[in-house]
Amino acid sequence: MGMGHQKKLVLGGLTASSVFLYILCVNLESSMTWSISPLKHFHNFSLVLWSDSRDSEEPLNRQINSDQQQTHPPPTLTPYPGTAPPKHTRATTHTPKLKTHKDSDIVAGEKPAEEKVLDVSNSSSKSDGVDKAKTGTITKGPAPKPPKPPEPPEPAKARGPTDPPFIGDSYMKEDHPPQTDCPDGIRNTIAKTDFGGRFLKNIPVLQWANHSTREQHERLKKYPGAHGWGGIDYNTLVETLTVLNTSANWQMLDDWKQLSNGSQCIRCAVVGNGGILKDSKKGKEIDSHHYVFRTNGAIINGFEQDVGSRTTHYTFSTNTLMNSMRSYAGVGYKGPPVTKETRYVFLPDHDRDYLLMKAAATHTLVDRGKERGKDPTRYFGKDVSAQKLKMYHPDFIRYLRNRFLRSHALKTKYKNIYRPSTGAAMLLAAMHTCDKVSAYGFMTPDYKNYSDHYYDRKFHSVGFFINHDLRMEMNLWQQLHQAGLIQLYMHK
Repeated sequence: MGMGHQKKLVLGGLTASSVFLYILCVNLESSMTWSISPLKHFHNFSLVLWSDSRDSEEPLNRQINSDQQQTHPPPTLTPYPGTAPPKHTRATTHTPKLKTHKDSDIVAGEKPAEEKVLDVSNSSSKSDGVDKAKTGTITKGPAPKPPKPPEPPEPAKARGPTDPPFIGDSYMKEDHPPQTDCPDGIRNTIAKTDFGGRFLKNIPVLQWANHSTREQHERLKKYPGAHGWGGIDYNTLVETLTVLNTSANWQMLDDWKQLSNGSQCIRCAVVGNGGILKDSKKGKEIDSHHYVFRTNGAIINGFEQDVGSRTTHYTFSTNTLMNSMRSYAGVGYKGPPVTKETRYVFLPDHDRDYLLMKAAATHTLVDRGKERGKDPTRYFGKDVSAQKLKMYHPDFIRYLRNRFLRSHALKTKYKNIYRPSTGAAMLLAAMHTCDKVSAYGFMTPDYKNYSDHYYDRKFHSVGFFINHDLRMEMNLWQQLHQAGLIQLYMHK
């Protein structure tokens, strides 16, 4: 056989092999795309999630310890008042398959937003329910119409067995007189809207010393995470809430008398961290409100023109605070705002929140747990005092979940880790304490046009996670805006 003929045979063989390998790679690539998931999920069967304006969750592996006796009378509980539980107009989506990742994983490479849309999600400056069913595409243009009015009232007894026990739709009632009599404020106008049957004027937004009774601990230890005191032993509860013993601790707007300057209505700006705020030039408008609420990785320096400079209320959980400090240090986040007017509002979903709160109020180091040995003044400044600390009541967070954000996640095995995002809790808390609420940096139907955060140096699409329902939250903000209960900033 001639040398030239041998070379032709070798060349032909190599060409055929290359074609075969190319076809194989194409087939493998197309067959594997379905398995890519944006979720960061279980390690030892516990979900570990992260975000800034949406929150990270710690595994719910707490144990309940024995109680100590205390002899305060039990509070009044308010059952669901005569209307059916709220129903939401939502798109049909699929619960994702979960992958196993290490706890150290945060967020890996993301697919386009359409492929990450989940029925249950993660949020604070985002959320919705306006997508076309099953397609994963987003309907842009005009805001979605509000849902139909609730169905006719049903007797509480007839409806009771339909709710599983973990829902717990009865709440403590406290009769604190309103701080204003604003004629067109939320409290006086909500009854005329579709939200009137859901809204409780007398539910405690914050917990404080008077709530740490044995009876209340027995009632609330049935509910895990942010929705109760499950896993919070009675000693820890009493030690923490005992330091919250002044009116400044149970009033969200404790300095209103000094700040009001004759104003009849309390105006609050609630600022999420969404990318819609980039180049918005809304800073002066935000700062002109009586109160300015922020959450998690709220970076202000360098962004004042768009997001303002004041912070009167900073809402966080210990977990989201620590994650924000780790994840956003590179873009300028050094910790919570520290100013004379700033109050720190804990959203407790773990005993570490109670331990950090107690240490901050007493100017001591955290004595145990994940933050053991840490100095709270590192986060809240040298001048932090008990009067500047507040903590959401678990009844309030459970009420928000049950009546405003009752996600499909509650019908899945993830029900114990689902809760309203920190940003959602902050915005709804403002609705329960302010007369006029303006929301900035929260998710809107055109969210794919903006990066995840206003301070992102490169574009990052919004991620959806299982412990919050971003899409339901976005839908709720649209409904509240159309009802005239909040003013939601949207690009026009």
